[in-house]
Amino acid sequence: MTDILLRLIMPKIKTVFLLLTLTFLNLVGAQDKYPNRSIQLVTPLFPGTTLDFVARTFADRLTQVLKQSVIVLNKPGAGGTIAEQTVAKSVPDGYTLLIINSQHTFNPALYTTLPYDTLADFAGIAQIGDAPSVMVVPPKLGITTLKEFISLAKQNPGKLNYSSAGIGTTTHIGPAYLFSKADIDLVHVPYKGNEMLTDMLSGHIDAIVTPIAFVLQHIREGKVIAIAVTSRETLQPLPGVPTVEQAGGIADFQYSTYYGFVAPIKTPRTIINQLSAAIKQVTFEKEIKEKFSSQAIFPTYLGPTEFDAYIKADLERIGPFIKKIGATAN
Repeated sequence: MTDILLRLIMPKIKTVFLLLTLTFLNLVGAQDKYPNRSIQLVTPLFPGTTLDFVARTFADRLTQVLKQSVIVLNKPGAGGTIAEQTVAKSVPDGYTLLIINSQHTFNPALYTTLPYDTLADFAGIAQIGDAPSVMVVPPKLGITTLKEFISLAKQNPGKLNYSSAGIGTTTHIGPAYLFSKADIDLVHVPYKGNEMLTDMLSGHIDAIVTPIAFVLQHIREGKVIAIAVTSRETLQPLPGVPTVEQAGGIADFQYSTYYGFVAPIKTPRTIINQLSAAIKQVTFEKEIKEKFSSQAIFPTYLGPTEFDAYIKADLERIGPFIKKIGATAN
């Protein structure tokens, strides 16, 4: 009798066991699938800045592409090092990412010590754009070309000035790099906020080298004169403005603010690659290109390995220069 019962119920037991096993495997697979919860995108600057704009633009689309919420967390302060430390020390599981710009490669030279290592603690995910700068001067200066500006500066060493948004910022290091290549001596006037442009419009500042979006409307209105762009080629927003090489004879000059994503160094490569592919898809979407265009940012993509190499090369190029001019973080 027992044998008969076993023969009757064993197939059902096997079926139930098989179903339970498949259910368990499906649950494990669901837990292992990335992403299965929200992703935090840490941003080193305040809301309303260009970097924050880029972060939120990508977060919105990546939320749709990855089918999980990508939440922007602003952690400004100390030149971005607070945000960088937060991500560097976070769990390397793909759920805490960092959006960066050129400040990422300035900081090792600006700070005596950092609570993280720029190369050893971060893995590149993707570069997604760069924003060349434009050099502008006030009409009252009486010059309209970079060659004229260089000539005027050489005739008056240490008398012309340029402004920036603060020591060690992209609007300080970029022009300092340009003027060094031009072999001219200008006085640096650091500001905090938009006063640097206000003072130029009132005639107190002789030059600004800044991302194009910041001064584009003033250029179009004739309030400032654009004399050169820092890209290798002329740019669509300012088609009549020559490059630094064309306008000033400074061979092979190029300077842009880059934008990209990094993660903690031990983040699994499969997750890095998955994120990079999603970011690449978003980078070249028509809507993203249009939003970037409004900020004079040009979409460009470098994958994980290429972006790591780019960051290393930028460190090696700009770091020694920052130390040479003695720039330090406030």
